[in-house]
Amino acid sequence: MYNTNFPSRAELPSAGKLLFSTVIAALIAIILLVTTILPAERGIDPTGIGRVLGLTKMGEIKVSLAAEANVKATMPIENAGVAQVIRPVTQAAFDAPAKTKGAQQHTMTLVLKPDQGAEIKLSMRKDARVRYEWTSAGGLVNFDTHGDPVSAPQGFYHGYGKGRGATNDTGAIVAAFDGKHGWFWRNRSSSEITITLKTSGDYEQIKRVS
Repeated sequence: MYNTNFPSRAELPSAGKLLFSTVIAALIAIILLVTTILPAERGIDPTGIGRVLGLTKMGEIKVSLAAEANVKATMPIENAGVAQVIRPVTQAAFDAPAKTKGAQQHTMTLVLKPDQGAEIKLSMRKDARVRYEWTSAGGLVNFDTHGDPVSAPQGFYHGYGKGRGATNDTGAIVAAFDGKHGWFWRNRSSSEITITLKTSGDYEQIKRVS
């Protein structure tokens, strides 16, 4: 009734052969993990093969997008519906003169490579005012103007304005608290972009922090 031929004991692979096959399979899995999966998913490329194959760039973009999504998830609900440009700063705040005590003026430039992000922060006291203007040359950028208090709790976010696909922005920051206040830019183009930032007002220090 049944014509199935079962292999004899002699035809079955030995324990040594099974172990050898398992080791080979594990080695192949490790090689694939290091050369393709890690570069493509995490941007980690210890061998350099992922960059040659173009996988590392893919992984770096995925990690960057995940980080930006995480930041967006921590935003207050009222800021969740992001338009092209959000500016909660009032016109009165923009028109108000900066305090004369400690008033400074600076012009800073930074160059962003494709998919690179950078941040410039001002050290400001609560209620201090700064007027600013920045422009991008070479392409469009995403930006986020925000502040961080001293010893900020995990997940804290206080935004002054943000936008996508922008080439410039002008406005004012009125510090909501003592701390660092400024701008984060991300170059989403395929070419280098130069950001030029001009600031004028009451702040103690200006510094690129990333």
